[in-house]
Amino acid sequence: MDSTDDIKSADSVRSSMGVAMGGPSAGSSQRTDGIAVVPGSYDTDYGGASASGLILSTEGLTKAYGRQIAVSKVSLHVPQGSVYGLLGPNGAGKSTILKCLTGMSRPTGGHIQVFGHTWQRRDLYDIGSLIEEPPVYPNLTAPENLRVRTTLLGLPETRIEEVLSTVGLTNVGNKRAGQFSMGMKQRLGIALALLNRPKLLILDEPTNGLDPLGIEELRGMIKGFPAQGMTVIVSSHILSEVAQMADYVGIIAAGRLAYENRLDRKTDLEQLFMDVLRKEGVR
Repeated sequence: MDSTDDIKSADSVRSSMGVAMGGPSAGSSQRTDGIAVVPGSYDTDYGGASASGLILSTEGLTKAYGRQIAVSKVSLHVPQGSVYGLLGPNGAGKSTILKCLTGMSRPTGGHIQVFGHTWQRRDLYDIGSLIEEPPVYPNLTAPENLRVRTTLLGLPETRIEEVLSTVGLTNVGNKRAGQFSMGMKQRLGIALALLNRPKLLILDEPTNGLDPLGIEELRGMIKGFPAQGMTVIVSSHILSEVAQMADYVGIIAAGRLAYENRLDRKTDLEQLFMDVLRKEGVR
């Protein structure tokens, strides 16, 4: 089945559910009880960032697997130099969206704009990512894993010690990655994502396997990345962590973007999250 058939299948499924693919017209975002419910377009505060101030945006991003819709008409807006938190229940479509942004999955429909132009595969040289499982070779040490990547990308080997220091993996000796704890593998995965000094860093549930100290260290790292010229998109189910590090949040519910806005530090993110899900009929 080609992509056109996939789009038609998705449309027919949504029609049978009484849901229109297109959503409301531009400028018709709804606000209820202070919550921006965003079924297809936005009335959102990006801190003064215009379209030219966005490092990444999507328009109508859709991913369907045959007749099953994983992501439907998602339009994200990620300002340059920010930390953007992507939230949603398990199975909401967060990882699918991130896979589309990193070329791991081909969208069924929609458009991705990055670095001021339509997404192209060569943009991956400026994108670092950790999606789901860290891509490590179990029989290699941490430095050896990184050396494989530096060789492929033509990067200086000095980056190996730099990123190992950044993620706190300088004292693992000759231990093979297959013997690492889950938290250590996560750290190595983040180190791999940082090797190429990316303009855009995409992290999917990066706190998985980390102890409280490791989570605190990671939070500090992520908050500091924009000062180093990086924009960060981070998905997480730990709302308290996102509340402490994100400048903007998007909430995914049942494959749709239900909310997107600048995050006010005074906002009770957990309450906001639950209110948005209730309004979307997600339990």
